Amino acid sequence: MRLRFTLLFGGVALATMQMAVAQAGALRLPRTVEAGSAFSIQSTGSGKATLYIVGPGQVLRRDVQLGETISFAPGDLHNAGHYFAVLVGESSRDQSSTDQSSTDHGVFDVTAADKPAALSFLAKPSRLPVGLHGGISGVVYVFDTFQNLVLAPLPVSFQLSEVAGGGQRQTVTTRDGVAWIKMDSGPKEVAAQFVAQAGSVSAARVIQQVPGNPCSLRMNARRSGQRVMLETEPVRDCVGNAVPDGTIVTFTETSSAGQATVDVPIKRGIARTEMPAYNGARVSIATGVVMGNEISLGRE
Repeated sequence: MRLRFTLLFGGVALATMQMAVAQAGALRLPRTVEAGSAFSIQSTGSGKATLYIVGPGQVLRRDVQLGETISFAPGDLHNAGHYFAVLVGESSRDQSSTDQSSTDHGVFDVTAADKPAALSFLAKPSRLPVGLHGGISGVVYVFDTFQNLVLAPLPVSFQLSEVAGGGQRQTVTTRDGVAWIKMDSGPKEVAAQFVAQAGSVSAARVIQQVPGNPCSLRMNARRSGQRVMLETEPVRDCVGNAVPDGTIVTFTETSSAGQATVDVPIKRGIARTEMPAYNGARVSIATGVVMGNEISLGRE
């Protein structure tokens, strides 16, 4: 009785072999092997044989003496996954027959090491306004020293800290090698350190926290002849951070001559401009969706 097997694992092909039902050789395989660790396989029977081990990205071949222990050194198998072992040797019953080959086969798994050796840490966005609830996302993939995804549950610590101290810290247990979290951006404009740590391994990213939208807007007016000088008070967000320079402030003047607008970028926290001083004109100010105070121009 002959069986024909073609073995394919991750693009690795073991040539088609003519095999008969096992006569003398037999394998005692471990159920699992930790990636990179030494292990052994016990065979029974007598005579010479060849052992093939095929798995994801790896193929091993050993010439063995049946009945002896087949030893493998640390690092021989380092890719996690499902492996197939085939032992092929001459039959002890009829060594003169080329059709009588003693065979045995079995399967076992190579698992990632439990100790994390590297983290793939994704954090976004790299820049966001202060005071956003759940505005920062962090995702960590945990790998062992052979770049196998560590599937065993592991605690991962996430910490978002500021230069001046303070911050947030949470611990999340990985699920199928992945841990993820959402955090709030802090109250102050600062480059915050976002750190993920599993065991003794850590990875860090920088999150630039910038001021939010202006929260209040006020201007002062000073009339000089036929012109009026307009200047805002320092423009800040709702928690007191200065709004970035370059933010546009719009001054609008409405008078009997019509309506005129001037867009002015903030410089050093303040926006300044001048406009014609029409008697009875009304000047208003706005930036984004925030409206400021309104000033009426009387006679000089």
